[in-house]
Amino acid sequence: MGYSDNGSEIVSDKDSVPSASAKCVYLDLCALNRPLDDQSQIRMRLEADAVALILSHVRARMICLAVSPVHLDEAAANPDSIKRTHIQLLLSEVGEALQVDLTRARQRAGELHRIGIGPADAAHAAYAELSGCDFVTVDDRLLRQLRRGKLRVWAGTPLAYAIRRTCDERAHLSA
Repeated sequence: MGYSDNGSEIVSDKDSVPSASAKCVYLDLCALNRPLDDQSQIRMRLEADAVALILSHVRARMICLAVSPVHLDEAAANPDSIKRTHIQLLLSEVGEALQVDLTRARQRAGELHRIGIGPADAAHAAYAELSGCDFVTVDDRLLRQLRRGKLRVWAGTPLAYAIRRTCDERAHLSA
């Protein structure tokens, strides 16, 4: 905790708590890394901007960023030291550790893996589903596979999530 120039107390992001109505979002590592990718393609730039917007909502404690052991393992294994450090810092600063039954997570990840989803992607999706989080990825193929796997939570791209959140906020304000 620190103090501003006028002496008032400043609460860090880790000290503040999301509101009870805050929804959790689960971004896989591809989505979390999107702002560090080459921005010369329009889609990548739009997705990077959407991820930045989502993370700004996380930092403002409007939503929470769910973190699973899969995030930590996958981030630690990244050979790109810049991306590895960026993700590890991000997850430790603003992420919220998920409390999920590991046996159920392994079982669901196994089901998803059996329909052709890679092990890490299957584990990410299982954690998101079991925690009731919206699942965000930039991987179109994974999204198609998750539809086949009947994921029981919303899944989409960062841009689709940002648009969905905006529509939800507008509906809430007009109600």
